[in-house]
Formats: sequence, C-alpha cells, structure tokens
Amino acid sequence: MKFDDVLTELNGFGKFQFRLILLIIISRAALPFHFLLNNFIGFIPPHHCNVSGISFWNLSDEQRLTVSIPLQDDGTLSSCLMFTEPQYHLLLNSSNTTELPAVFCQNGWVYDSSTIKSTLATEWDLVCEGRRLSGAMTTVFFVGVTLGAAVFGTLSDRFGRKTMLLVSYVTTAFFGLASALSYNFPMFAVMRFLTGFGCSGIIVIPMVLCLEWMDNRHRSAVGIFVGLDWCVNTMLLAAVAYFVNEWRYLSAVANIPLLAAIISWRWLPESARWLLTQGKVSRAYFYLRNCAKVNHREEFLDHLKPENLSKVIVVENENRKYSMLDLVRTPRMRKTAMLTGIAWFGTGFSYFGISFNISGFGVNMYLTQFIHGVTELPSKFIVLFILKKVGRRLTKAGSLFLTGLCLFCNLLIPLNKGAYLTAVASLGKVFAQGAFTVGLLYVTELYPTVMRQNGMGFCNFMARLGTAVSPLVYFLEDVWVGLPNLVFCIVALAGGLSTCLLKETTNTHLPETIEDMEQS
Repeated sequence: MKFDDVLTELNGFGKFQFRLILLIIISRAALPFHFLLNNFIGFIPPHHCNVSGISFWNLSDEQRLTVSIPLQDDGTLSSCLMFTEPQYHLLLNSSNTTELPAVFCQNGWVYDSSTIKSTLATEWDLVCEGRRLSGAMTTVFFVGVTLGAAVFGTLSDRFGRKTMLLVSYVTTAFFGLASALSYNFPMFAVMRFLTGFGCSGIIVIPMVLCLEWMDNRHRSAVGIFVGLDWCVNTMLLAAVAYFVNEWRYLSAVANIPLLAAIISWRWLPESARWLLTQGKVSRAYFYLRNCAKVNHREEFLDHLKPENLSKVIVVENENRKYSMLDLVRTPRMRKTAMLTGIAWFGTGFSYFGISFNISGFGVNMYLTQFIHGVTELPSKFIVLFILKKVGRRLTKAGSLFLTGLCLFCNLLIPLNKGAYLTAVASLGKVFAQGAFTVGLLYVTELYPTVMRQNGMGFCNFMARLGTAVSPLVYFLEDVWVGLPNLVFCIVALAGGLSTCLLKETTNTHLPETIEDMEQS
C-alpha cells in the first residue's frame, strides 16, 4: 500500500487538510508585502533643490524657485540642478534657462509629500546621483531570496518541514522589523538581504507540506487555491500602503502576518510522508492518528498499527543525509533537475522581466498595484480548468510558449502605440503567472519525498536567479531597442521546450525515494 492510499482512507481532503491550508495561508500573506514592498518604500517623489538657505529679495516662494532652479524640457523644475546664483531676470522671461550656469543641489532637496509621506529617497536623499541605490534594493532582496531558496530546500529535507518553517518565520520577522528600525542605508540593505533570505523558506516549504498531506484527486485544486493568496494580498498591499504611507511603518506592518504565523505554528503538523522516509514511524503515526481523529476516520487506523506503518512505503536509511548533490547523482534525477531548472529560470526571468517594464495604466501607483493583482486572478482559474483537460506538462509549457508569443508580438508593435504595448505585455504577464502557478504543483509531484524540498529549493533558486538577472537585460536597449524583448522571448520559449521533455504527473502517486523515481 502506498502512502497516497493511506491518505485516501483517512479522507485526504477533510477538516485536517482544510485547517492546514488556513494555517499556511497566514504566513504566505507576508510574501507579496515583502516582494513588492520596494514599489512603495523605494518610490521617489517629485523633488527639487532646497533653496531656503539662500538670501533673496522680498519674493514669494514661487518666485524664489523661478530664479533659483532651471526648468526641464517638459517645463517642470529640475530635480537635481540649481543656478550658481539667483537669476532675477527670469522673473521677466523664464522661457530659456538651459545656458545659465548651474550646479548640483548644494543644500539637499525638498520633496512633494502629497502622494507618500516618507520613503527611502526622502530619508537618505537617494535621488539624482544616489537614485540607483534605491532601485538596487529590489536586487539586494532577491539575491537574498535566491540564496535562501537553496539553503531552506536542503535543510527542510534534512531537519523537517515544520522545524525549518519556524526558522523561516522567525528569520523573516526579525530582520523585517530590523529593516524598519535601520538607522542608515547600509544597515537597511543588509536587513533587506536577510529578510529575503528568510522569505525563501515561506516560498518553498508551505506548498510542499500542504501537498504532501493531500490525496491525488485534490492536489491540483489545492495547489491553485493556495496560489490565489498572492493575487489577493497584492491587492491588499495597495490598500495598506495607501493608509500607511510612511516607509518605516509600512516595513513593520509587512511582518504582522508572520507574527500571527509564529503563534499558530504549534498547530501545524509535520509531514508524515517525510517522517516515514526518515524512519520516524512513531511520530508519523502520531500525526496520522491526529488526521484520522479530525477527519472522523479513526476506525481505519485500528487496522494500521505503528509496526506495520513502515511497510506502507519504502523507508530510506535514516542515517543517510540528502543534499543538492543528489539532484545530479542518478540519470533521471539529473535530467529532471536540468529541465526543471531551465523551465523555472525562464518563468522567473520572463515574469519579472515583463513586470519591471510595465510603466502603469496611467493612474496613481496604489490603483496600479491593485490592478496588477486583479489582472493575475484570471490566470489561476484558467490554469485550474486547463489542468483537468491537458495535465501539468502541457499547461506549464503552453503558458511559457504564450508568454514568449506575447513578447514576440511586442517586437512588431510600433513604439508609439503605448497602450497596445502595455496591453500585450500585461497579457504576457498573466501567462507567466500561470506558469508559476502550475510550476509549484508540478515540481512537487516530480521530485521524490526525500528530495522534494531540495528540488523545490533548486527550482526557486533558478527562478530567483532569473529574477535578479532580468533587469540587466534592459541595458541591451543601447544595442537595439527591441533586443530585451527578443531575449525574454527566447528564454521563455526555451523554458517551454524543456518542460515538454518532462514526464506527466497528473493522477500519479508521489514518488517517495530516489529509487522510486529512477524506476518509474
């Protein structure tokens, strides 16, 4: 008897599983808050040089700016330059200021606080020459996520899902709160890196833990349902950021779901499937008995004693420790790791490549953030419908192919058709989100229990590597304006092709050991 057969007998989608889903969603609410936090705390508001320390004649505030700061081509005040001395003649004619001597701001800046009260830029004057430092926080955060994905994937296969999930909760909450209390920019950068490192555990562990407790029939629906929290909380972030518009408070608020998750952690079950592969039969029996009681199936365990439980699946040598190296030691594992790595790199690369290039919908940033969450909702339901028709492999491959197609279509649309470019890019983002959604479910079913978290960690590592690299591609615009889209298109298509070479996992038992996988 396979472990999936045991779950079916215990009602693999009962109250026990429903409670597990709710406990997992609590922590995952923090993910979009941290991933998209820099959209708000890194926002650079309109600004100009501070000229309050300069002596003027009896002039109004508007007149002081006119004689002190040059105009840009669009008629607005320069953000980074000021005249070497007041140009009073501009009060009579301010149409031409380009040839007047100007220098960079000498006394700091004045910021427009009508949209948001404080950001990293207003706190540490990260504007003009320091502007790139604010934008670099996204890269710093994702570098932390990339490294954490590999570490948490390996450690949760060695020490258990539940234990490492608590480590992830505490790490993210601690450094997330420390970010809000940072007293200088270098400290903030380090804290954001470590926050991203901790967030990795919340990405790779909960989905695996959840699906390892689900029966075959409900894995698809549960995988999609749990993924809905990203879209919902992306929309919630827009509302929270609207009311909490000071960067320190917003950085702190992003950690509230994690504090609730730490409190509720004690009610999370360990994966009985993982415990059995480690030879910890008594602990596995404890959680299975708890599942039976909650789902009102106690009578089944009367026939399944602890001494017989180890025969349900092949138990690995409990002294053997698994690592990322096991991904490449056997032929089928090596092939799976290579193909899933390419597919996940292509998914992260194309999804965030599109995201970083969408300038918005012509509305304020809060509504734009809300719209981004709304537009991704349809992809979840579309994926759920298609999964039942064509399976995991073709759904993920098709999503990546369609993402590549949208990127290719953007190459054919004239640059002056901004609305069409944005619409097609947004459609490509929907398809890329669909690839992410099915990918979480697919990779969980491809890798065996003893290596499932290592596999998930590796795939997330590749996805976040693609995320970190994607902004650099836009430097290729200096060669040809359409070259970045062409690169994103090719990588997305490569991810789709690699997915086509993987095996289908719909309605199959989850492999438990490397030997199971090699023989399948």
